[in-house]
Amino acid sequence: MEEFIGGLWHRMITRVAQREYPQAAVTLEEVERSAGLLFRAFGGDPGLRVAPAADTRHGGRRNLLQRIAGSGEKVALAARDSETLHLPPTLALFPEKELNRDLYLWLTALAARSAPASVAGDWLTANQRATLAVLADYPGLRSRYERLVAATLAQRIDPARLPADEATRENAIRRALLEPGSVAQLPPLTRKKALDIQPVPLWLRPLPEVPLQAVPAQNHGNPEGGGAEEKGSDKRHQAERTDTPENESPFIMMFRAESLLSFAEYIKVNRDTDEDPDPDTASKAEDLDKLTVTRDSKAVASKVRFDLDLPSAAEDDTPVGAGIPLPEWDWKRRQLKPDWCRLQNMEARNALPMLLPPHLQQTARRLRSQFAALAPARRWQKNQSDGEELDIEACVRAFADRHAGHAGGMPAYLSRTQQERDLACLLLADLSLSTDAGIADDMRVIDAIRDGMMLFAEALSACGDAFAMYGFSSLKRGNVRFHEIKPFAAHYDATSRGRIAALRPGYYTRMGAAIRRSTALLEEQTQTQRLLLILSDGKPTDIDHYEGRYAIEDTRMSLIEARRAGIQPFCLTIDREGADYLPHLFGPAGFSVLRHPEELARRLPVLYSQLTRPT
Repeated sequence: MEEFIGGLWHRMITRVAQREYPQAAVTLEEVERSAGLLFRAFGGDPGLRVAPAADTRHGGRRNLLQRIAGSGEKVALAARDSETLHLPPTLALFPEKELNRDLYLWLTALAARSAPASVAGDWLTANQRATLAVLADYPGLRSRYERLVAATLAQRIDPARLPADEATRENAIRRALLEPGSVAQLPPLTRKKALDIQPVPLWLRPLPEVPLQAVPAQNHGNPEGGGAEEKGSDKRHQAERTDTPENESPFIMMFRAESLLSFAEYIKVNRDTDEDPDPDTASKAEDLDKLTVTRDSKAVASKVRFDLDLPSAAEDDTPVGAGIPLPEWDWKRRQLKPDWCRLQNMEARNALPMLLPPHLQQTARRLRSQFAALAPARRWQKNQSDGEELDIEACVRAFADRHAGHAGGMPAYLSRTQQERDLACLLLADLSLSTDAGIADDMRVIDAIRDGMMLFAEALSACGDAFAMYGFSSLKRGNVRFHEIKPFAAHYDATSRGRIAALRPGYYTRMGAAIRRSTALLEEQTQTQRLLLILSDGKPTDIDHYEGRYAIEDTRMSLIEARRAGIQPFCLTIDREGADYLPHLFGPAGFSVLRHPEELARRLPVLYSQLTRPT
């Protein structure tokens, strides 16, 4: 009975103390696309991604009901760092849904005018300076800002109800919101038990970079970031690094029972390494104010299991040559690191020549007949000054003009010339381990890639265009695997089909190095139009710190280099989140997201015909 009454009381007091309006809530998912576009339109860094912010303990004063209910201690505030724009996952601060949506847009505009270092260094003046910049550049936002300020001030605790020192600071915050730029610094607190200021939802909170030491790269299961059971929120947490505890046992040998409740924050224990990941890790992390990490040199069995899934040297493809050194772009230093990667050409070891699979033969016949119309042919050119035959229409027209009293033209001829398509295409396929994922009961991503490459080759063989096909994966910067399927100089035949059928998923996605090698191969071609067509299923990533902003910017720089060489890159991806980062890489018209991966084989040749259509 006591537990039942206690539960009723908790639900009632929590509902009464709640200062949000669920009926007017707006989620980040609803405004994520528009927020990203607005951020870039306002001049924000186009390489930043939008992600949900984590709840953090603000340390400000709460009202009486919140203290009784034990709620309101944490709040999700907007922030940005060099790689991510963090916005609250849900906004329900105001009773009007329009105001909550406007708050998302205001925070996005403010982040576009803020530098991470300035917010971390001088939080108060940096937010005021960014506010003034937004209002000066975009006067149309002033009315929305004033409505947001009025609604925010109405929800804050009245300074008259606060102690003197806290009231002085609260008045300074209110003045900074109403008159940005008028407050240089906050007045100091004079009492030992004084609390921090209440959170300001219209500003970005300071988010200093956490310098974590480099950890030796290890394989931790799925190279593409884990399966669905390991996916947590994309929130940013505060972190600190500590040394590994020296004690070998997690048990406290001597303690007093009355001291148990005093261990409230952090106990330094040496926890054993689990063989299997904890499925509840993400939810446990949500309850922590700060994540404490340390370097552990222990090996786990999951690494051994992962290594056993990789092919042995006897079963792997055959490396060709000693490898090709390639540079890589360091976006923080803004310079190319010469010979940083080594690309290894690979040939299929046991690829047997084969015929086209039966399930593709009917589609291939239709594509060959359609693309055959694009093949080079001899065509008649009319009204030529010299040629093989007289142009009867031009001669009749000249005879009629003379009899009508007009100056008649000279006889014209028909000339037969060879019409050719002057273009070359290189198809580059992502063969990382994530392509082993299933997309249907009897189909994986790698199966769709194989089928698509075969139909693509059948279509281009019919029209006579020069083309090549390669696949790539990587295992750190010293082993970027570049699988040769069909080079430009070779004919597409049963051997090429056997190489396509022998493709297997493996390793990671160091896309920048693969694009640079593809660019070099296309530069050797003499055709006027050169197309680099990339098949991808996710973001570029590798296990030696090639991830996040670093991997995105290196890939982007490799694409810039390709465009400078006169090559047209285009990406066809099955990543449903591709629209978040692909515009920064390929431009708004340089990619296409395929919502149904099983349609890759049918869409690929059609996409090629659209990209190479004469303008």
